[in-house]
Amino acid sequence: MWVNEAIKKLGIRYPIIQAPMAGGITTTELITSVASSGALAMIGAGYMKPDSVRKQIREIKKQTTRPFGINVFVPRPFSADLKQIQTAKEILKPFTEEDIATEIPTFEKEQETYEAIIEIILKEEVPICSFTFGLPAKAVIERFKEKNTILIGTATTVKEAIEAEKAGLDMVVLQGSEAGGHRGNFLHDAEESSIGLMSFIPQTVNQVTIPVIAAGGIMDARGALAARCLGAAAVQMGTAFLTCKESGAHDLHKKAILTATEDKTVMTKAFSGKWARGIQNEFIAKTKSRQSELPAFPIQNALTKGIRSASSARNSTDFMSLWSGQSPMLAKDQSVEELIQSLIKEAEEVRGLL
Repeated sequence: MWVNEAIKKLGIRYPIIQAPMAGGITTTELITSVASSGALAMIGAGYMKPDSVRKQIREIKKQTTRPFGINVFVPRPFSADLKQIQTAKEILKPFTEEDIATEIPTFEKEQETYEAIIEIILKEEVPICSFTFGLPAKAVIERFKEKNTILIGTATTVKEAIEAEKAGLDMVVLQGSEAGGHRGNFLHDAEESSIGLMSFIPQTVNQVTIPVIAAGGIMDARGALAARCLGAAAVQMGTAFLTCKESGAHDLHKKAILTATEDKTVMTKAFSGKWARGIQNEFIAKTKSRQSELPAFPIQNALTKGIRSASSARNSTDFMSLWSGQSPMLAKDQSVEELIQSLIKEAEEVRGLL
């Protein structure tokens, strides 16, 4: 199961990638633990400031010589509709008015932050960089190629995977509809980009030549082996690492996943203005009927930031974004080493039955 050309290129022992979950989940402890266990660790830099990105990269380099990567969100043009923002504030008012953000993000500022982070990644020579919500510009790709950086795209449809290959990226993550967190679609609407992973992998493998990485609902060796049998070079796992002890996720977030059943994850755009999968809670239920009235990402994400933070500070999951994939019942409270070792052991046991 373990050795293939993609894995050799990434410099890891096992075809396991820890998903780059943004929002403080990918702590330095998580990154170094994953790296030392033989899997690929990824910093989720989606909401980080440039200085914080630089600081964490340097912290990790001091603690491990193993390869690791970083993920960035590719900004897409957006504009603020003042009427829509006012409507959103009215919808959010019942969830504590004082927590609603007043500073609205702009595309120019998002682009500036993105460019600054790209410069840091290049200067710090991080060996692997992945992109979500779009593809980097040709000039950016060329600069990374000069540094021999391995570039990974994110696709939710076969066409998006094809575009990632055409752009010159080295690998592509296939994000199945089972995946937790935000949809990575960039060519189609989220509704058109919700393909089940087991259908997604073989159709994509038949159309691209670059290695594909399977993501979405994979929590154990059974899922990993199934993905490999369908043609994936590796698997990317988010929720399984989110509940690990080294993860920076709030304890209530971890508990919500560990106690959830398979029918408790739902799709919502109420938190951020972009469709994402998480555990059902009061906020999702009460905003469901008015999601179409909310502004797009990242404006809505900024508007709800204070609400989410306040809920977390109150140790309440009512208004928290509890991102999770569709297999929460397979999640465990364990260390990174225990997760990796169990995957290896289970894989050998499953293979012995075939």
